[in-house]
Order: sequence, then structure tokens, then C-alpha cells
Amino acid sequence: MAALSTFGLDVGIYGRLAMPEPVMTLARLAEDMGFASIWVADHVAFPVSFASKYPYARDGDFPTKLDDPLLEPLAILGVLAGATKRVRLGTAVLVMAYRNPLLQARQLVTIDQMSGGRIVLGAGVGWLEEEFQALGFHEFKRRGKATDEAIEIFKAIARGGEVGFKGEIYNFAPVYSAPGSIQRPHPPVLIGGITDPALKRVVRNGDGWLATALGPDRLKGQLDRMKELCAEAGRPFDNISLVFKIFLSIGQEKRNQYNEREPATGSPAEIIDDLKRIRDLGFGEIIVRVRGAATMEATRAQIDQFASEIAPKV
Repeated sequence: MAALSTFGLDVGIYGRLAMPEPVMTLARLAEDMGFASIWVADHVAFPVSFASKYPYARDGDFPTKLDDPLLEPLAILGVLAGATKRVRLGTAVLVMAYRNPLLQARQLVTIDQMSGGRIVLGAGVGWLEEEFQALGFHEFKRRGKATDEAIEIFKAIARGGEVGFKGEIYNFAPVYSAPGSIQRPHPPVLIGGITDPALKRVVRNGDGWLATALGPDRLKGQLDRMKELCAEAGRPFDNISLVFKIFLSIGQEKRNQYNEREPATGSPAEIIDDLKRIRDLGFGEIIVRVRGAATMEATRAQIDQFASEIAPKV
């Protein structure tokens, strides 16, 4: 299905279907149907209770039950690298301060090697303070700086050779990184987030921007802001790749943090219009995550409808 060659499929590492068989089924389905890529989000362990607010929902509530299954994304990517042959393997997004940055970089480089050079790093700062604390990172307000440093470390480790680092958050004496990544000088780095600090991080550290939740009008405003930042930094805007992640809900409208209909929710006609407008803004790849389906059959039905009725018209 050529129409799917500019779409990715999020295989869902949290929620009712986050178990080995559904995840593997979705990964193989994506490859068989012609999706360009498969993606995983990032959580490690949900706190039993927390006060942090989910930034992409009107009421701040996280859109899944906290005691539903949850799979660790880097471990999953290692498995999916062997279970697939063609699709790129991306994180949308990896919370860079959740893990030791040297270990994390070596894991990503190893998966890039084992997959034949198919890794894409979507990197973000995260929002769930209590999860940072559970994982041993206690400088939540400095997670942006930690993210910047972890991205630098990843790029250096991917290049290979002798690598040491001395930053404000992370420090380590030189180590050998061999092999480096197959992709040179490093796998693509997409910066996730929709705030001004995220846009600045795209211009400063990213090969691209991975956006989500915003409707086309607000999205255009953020792109205009990124163009301003690029002009200030002397960076060509055209060399920033644009990727958008949708939470697909055919037939049921959802509301975003601005109490607006979230893109890719509602009727097929509304979703087609959303995606056309997002494409017209320059977003070359769109990642699809089916939202809220209770069964694999319901998930497959949404994917099939997307592939047959929506993607060909975008």
C-alpha cells in the first residue's frame, strides 16, 4: 500500500494491549502493510499515585489505567529489530533523563547495529516528576539541561572512538565506543515537544521536530516561531525534518489541552482534512497510534479503516 509509505505505526508499549503478542503482531502488520516505521513511547514504571498533570489532555489525566501493562521501550526495540527487516525503529519519544546517558547511548547504538541502521531517536524531556524520582533522577527542574547533555552524549557515542564528557549534569572519563552506529554520523535525532524550549532544542540539537496534539492552526504558529529561531541561529529551516504523531480515534472525537478537537479524532472526513492540513505545513511523516481500543480486533479495524479510507486521500 503505497499510501502508507509516509506513515509510521506506534505499536503501543502501555495500555490494555501492551503485551508481547499484540505488540509483535502490530510490528509485523506495519511491515506487511507498507508503513515506513514503527514507534514506541517511553515510560518505565507508573507511580501508584502522582500529582503531575499530563500536558496533552484537557483535564490533565493520563489516558490509560496506571495498572495496565507497560513494556520498557529499549528492550522492546531490541526485540523488534530482530522481528522486522525493513521498517525504521523509532522512539516517540524517549525521555532522555530516565536512564544513565552512556548506557542509553550504547543501547541505541547496539540496536542500530543489530537492525542494519534503522534507529530513529525521538528525544523528549518528560513530564511525570514522580517517575523521574522513582528512577533516581531528582533534578526535575533541570531535566531540560539533562536532555541536552544526553543528546550530546548519544551523538558522540554514535560517532564512536574515545568519548568522554564533562557537563553540568553528567560527567564521565573517556571510554571506548566501538562500534559506533551504522548511520553516520549518528542516527537521526527528532526533538519532541510543543513548547518554546522544545522548539529551541530542535534548532540547537535536532535533525527534526516531532510534534503532537496541536491542531493545524496552532501548529502553524509554532512553525512560524521555529522559523524565527532558525533565522536567529543562522540555521536553514528547510533542513529540519517535520514529523507529527496522531492518536487515531475514528468515529469518536477527543479534546486536547486547549479544549479543541484533537487532530485525527472524529469522522473520517474530519481526519482526512486534519492530515491534509498537517501535510501542507510540511510534515513529511505522520505516526499513527490507535487510541483506546479495548481489543486487538478493534485496533486492527481502526488501522484497516485508516489504510483503506483515510491514508489514500491524504
